[in-house]
Amino acid sequence: MSTIPAFGLGTFRLQGQTVIDSVRNGLELGYRAIDTAQIYGNEAEVGEAIAASGVRREELFLTTKIWVDNHAPEKLAPSLEESLAKLRTDYVDLTLIHWPAPGKGVSVEALMTALASAREQGLTRRIGISNFNIELTRQAIAAVGRDAIATNQIELSPYLQNRKLVDFLRGEGIHVTSYMTLAYGKVLDDPAIAEIARRHRATPAQVALAWALRLGYSVIPSSTKRENLAGNLLAQSLRLSGEDMAQIAALERDGREVNPAGLAPQWD
Repeated sequence: MSTIPAFGLGTFRLQGQTVIDSVRNGLELGYRAIDTAQIYGNEAEVGEAIAASGVRREELFLTTKIWVDNHAPEKLAPSLEESLAKLRTDYVDLTLIHWPAPGKGVSVEALMTALASAREQGLTRRIGISNFNIELTRQAIAAVGRDAIATNQIELSPYLQNRKLVDFLRGEGIHVTSYMTLAYGKVLDDPAIAEIARRHRATPAQVALAWALRLGYSVIPSSTKRENLAGNLLAQSLRLSGEDMAQIAALERDGREVNPAGLAPQWD
């Protein structure tokens, strides 16, 4: 796969048998991209579910993310090797720096150079960033070149549309991956989203995901329920109108859900 899949399965906050069941159900339903991270504490369970599924490795797109404790150049590649062992694979398709953690003492240049080295070692096919603002993305570009950065995975939802950062990334040709697209479920109760869903005979979740897909983002929603995993996939065939998109654009409220002190940058 040369590009990042538009639709994937997220595993944030899923642990133990719960994540095994979610990944198993997702793979059975047709998901082929799976997103995890070192700090999620579930890479081994994700690997177990994949191994049991019988789906061939080359059919999958696996993403993991380097935690801040492993930012030091001498720790980064060894930590990724540990992730590969847990995932039961020789490589991942995409490795991201999970948080820039500007106060942790490792420069973006050192981070990205170490990540690029891990790619050269064959541990990962692609590299990228997550939760980077414009300035830190500029630093990442300066370190490894914009063409090396496969994506910036950022919080995006109808309530947090992050237009300034998105416009910058588009100008640089860096793909956008949206996480928290449903804002912890808050947008599912939004009257405007509900009205659009009624018009299309869709679910509110499908509307929010279709909005992100229409804007060209990749999405990685998670669920513990098989019916929701199946329903989310149908967002790919939901065609929102220009009017629908304008109504959702008007929902912006800077509704950020994830902003850990010490790890997050100054947002644009």
